[in-house]
Amino acid sequence: MRAVVCHEFAPVENLRVEEVPDPVAGKGQVVVDIAASGVNFPDGLLVQGLYQMKPDFPFIPGGEVSGVISSVGEGVTHVQVGQRVIALCMLGGYAEKVSVPATHVLPLPDAISDEEAAALVTAHATAHHALKQRAQIQPGETLLVTGAAGGTGLAAVQIGKAMGATVIAVCSTDEKLALAKQNGADILINYTDQDLKTAIKEATKGKGVDVVYECVGGDTFHACSRSMAWNGRLLVVGFAGGEIPEFPVNLALVKGYSVVGVFWGSFTQHQPQDFAANMQELLGWYLQGKVKVVVDEALPLEQSTQALNKVMQRQVRGKMVLRP
Repeated sequence: MRAVVCHEFAPVENLRVEEVPDPVAGKGQVVVDIAASGVNFPDGLLVQGLYQMKPDFPFIPGGEVSGVISSVGEGVTHVQVGQRVIALCMLGGYAEKVSVPATHVLPLPDAISDEEAAALVTAHATAHHALKQRAQIQPGETLLVTGAAGGTGLAAVQIGKAMGATVIAVCSTDEKLALAKQNGADILINYTDQDLKTAIKEATKGKGVDVVYECVGGDTFHACSRSMAWNGRLLVVGFAGGEIPEFPVNLALVKGYSVVGVFWGSFTQHQPQDFAANMQELLGWYLQGKVKVVVDEALPLEQSTQALNKVMQRQVRGKMVLRP
């Protein structure tokens, strides 16, 4: 089969499509013939050696796919050959086939297309876990989302609205803000032509924000850390801006808010039952039209470098997808 292979930690331009052996379904596993693969910011960090996980070489990046089960291993009874599924694979997604534990696949409703299904899991599930388990956001609270036009930011806007929050979208351009508004944002802040801290103060009438979904880092994080409401929750999701900020802990003491880490990959392993329940709720919201996947572009495997660069440079409106 064809796959995008990483032989060393290096710039994404070093990735190449190669012929590799087809995967085999071992005990408790299934092989999925991939229809589409989601492209995520951590994928770009991973191949450069900048992510928490450091796989052995060579490896195939890609953590979420949609497709059809082509074989099942010993002991697999709850899914079958020919079934459309979403698969969480952690690695191996930038390929034509992938072998995954049968516990990591979800039946895919016919109403959801391959491309949207492949882009649904990581971004939306991260936002869902962050707002539900980590922030425990309540109807009527304010939610501020940074990077609100990117894959996980846009998902947080949608899910925040579905959970009854008033959503403040923070983006770098009016074009991105327009997309956030189309997906449910109530208040729009362009931080390139406004002082972010001042704009947040005005938007919340001086109260501050109840929950911040922060995935940019750097100066954006610092402005948010000074704009929290009493009993607020500042969610640390990622650092798409490239700078991991240092946090002055006295702010949490004086303002009485919590700084809460969000690592969805670890959540799926530590709380598998909660993860499964989240996915059922998320798929239900999708079918009800409360959430949706915005696919910016679908590219072939040979253009994985272009897809990753677009994500890493924060030029994406929604999600990027690869089509084997």
